[in-house]
Amino acid sequence: MSKQKDNLNSLIVEDEILWKDRKRYFGLPISFTVYSFDCNRLYVKRGLLHTTVDELLLYRVLDIRLARRLSQKIFGVGSIILDTADKTNSQMTLKNIKDSERVRKALSAIVEKERDEKRVLGKEMFGASGDMGDLIDNIDINMMS
Repeated sequence: MSKQKDNLNSLIVEDEILWKDRKRYFGLPISFTVYSFDCNRLYVKRGLLHTTVDELLLYRVLDIRLARRLSQKIFGVGSIILDTADKTNSQMTLKNIKDSERVRKALSAIVEKERDEKRVLGKEMFGASGDMGDLIDNIDINMMS
């Protein structure tokens, strides 16, 4: 049994959590929804007695939006909406988080870095938003030579 456990541990890579926050009510972190991300993935953990964890590979993010209603501005929070190419979560929302503008900028930078590292081009995302865009933007220069 311990040998199997050792084999599993060799497969698990623990990346450092870069950001972590709770969904807030009236600016207070009193919910059981926890958002976090590392350099590769975004995690959403929901629940107290029945817990679910959603995981999203950051290179699959298509668009990042920040929404702040007047009430959110008053309490210093905002919501980040992620449109993704993920089949289970085509849209993921980080609701009522503190420092939402700073978190959006950090997420955007990490998503771009991940897409560059994985060499994800726009053509992988065709049909995800329904817009074909300009085909010239999606040609890989390395494939032409």
